[in-house]
Amino acid sequence: MGPIEVRRSTRRRRTVTAYRESGRTVVLIPAAFTPAEERRWVAQMVAKLQTREERRRRSLGADDELVARARALSAAHLDGVPQPSSVRWVDNQQRRWGSCTPSDGSIRLSSRLRGMPEYVVDYVLVHELAHLIEPSHDQRFWTLVARYPRAERARGFLEGVELARQDAGAAPAEDDDLVL
Repeated sequence: MGPIEVRRSTRRRRTVTAYRESGRTVVLIPAAFTPAEERRWVAQMVAKLQTREERRRRSLGADDELVARARALSAAHLDGVPQPSSVRWVDNQQRRWGSCTPSDGSIRLSSRLRGMPEYVVDYVLVHELAHLIEPSHDQRFWTLVARYPRAERARGFLEGVELARQDAGAAPAEDDDLVL
């Protein structure tokens, strides 16, 4: 779960919000909360975040479910042409969101994607599926990726994550990784 940072706001009156940021949990509370109210709300919001993340992890599935998801995305957006031989989560990709090996049809997704919205994960899958048809990032490749209706939104989301990561002091991704 990482460290918890509580931010008090004089503008907040009743609402409490929590989210993950750079490996920590941030809980926004009204400045007027007592220490007891703070403890209660922080515990409640951390529990809600954990429940939501666990639900998302289950919905994003295990490796065998990723293959089915990739094949469904291939059928829906790429005429069913790319058929991955394997799709799996990996923990060793800290500067890439995904990668593929066109010669054997394998796709790997960074486990950092597990906490992201499903449309972002689907976008990365479509991006890697498109590489099974066109290995380079040429115009043909981007035309294939653009068939995914939420491509631009997902790219914007990932660019925002990357900027936040750089602001937190992480090394910038390679140019090729930013064009996802």
